[in-house]
Amino acid sequence: MTARSPYASLVGRMPVRREERELRGGTTRTWTYGPDDAAGTIVFLHGLRGDHHGLEPIVAHLDGVRVVVPDLPGFGESPPLPHDAHDIAGYASWTGDLLESHSAEYGGDVVLAGHSFGSVIAAAALAGGARASRLVLVNPIAASALAGPRQGMTKLTVIYHRAAAALPERAGTALLRNPLVTRIASVAMVTTPDRALRGWIHAEHDRYFSTFADRRVLLEAFHASIGHDVAESAAEVAVPTLLVVAERDDIAPPASQHALVDRFPDARLVMVPGAGHLAHYEAPAAVAAAITGFLA
Repeated sequence: MTARSPYASLVGRMPVRREERELRGGTTRTWTYGPDDAAGTIVFLHGLRGDHHGLEPIVAHLDGVRVVVPDLPGFGESPPLPHDAHDIAGYASWTGDLLESHSAEYGGDVVLAGHSFGSVIAAAALAGGARASRLVLVNPIAASALAGPRQGMTKLTVIYHRAAAALPERAGTALLRNPLVTRIASVAMVTTPDRALRGWIHAEHDRYFSTFADRRVLLEAFHASIGHDVAESAAEVAVPTLLVVAERDDIAPPASQHALVDRFPDARLVMVPGAGHLAHYEAPAAVAAAITGFLA
């Protein structure tokens, strides 16, 4: 029996449009939630191996705001970038074009947001000259995973991806899409004691964590995710910034987040209690409230 989303009724009441944008020589598929006459727009980037579905619980609690959630190129329904690598530089350039496209359509007040790997991309894009009025980072990657508190787990994950790269393409891709590995990763990240919510989060990962286009895309994005962090770009971000961090996040722990916020010229931090790195699933109402307060 499929676990039912605890946010389905909220998302179902929101107007949503599925669109296509031609960016950097390729097609990006986006989902735009909220009223057509909304005063402001948030462009929200999802994390590694995810797609737009993962951010819907937050979007469902952002009343009266237009929220654009793309599938990152090479993930979900967006095909790979035809001319750029799926690394921080490639995704940052794509983000700049994405922001420019939506700014031209909706006006200049576009806020950029990112969760986890999306936070690294978002910060790098603004540091590189992309234009947004504000920046929101949810569960931001404050320091490289190779030096973080879970570096032992990270090293095992690196070995797993190296094995997938060494195998013939079909076998390597099958290893990367192995449902047992997906479930192990999901169990390692979930912190909520709510059994029904845990079951739904695992089901979400089962459904959407293997929708990457091919092995090359995933390996490029994975190595970018473990080799880079938000701290690299923070000092060059010239817009007001919000860090929404989680009390029980052991991938991006609170101590590193308090150090990170001081690297930005203008930033504030909001702590979400009782949640881990999956705050977008475990505490979306609290995340949305922090975002709403920041935009107000």
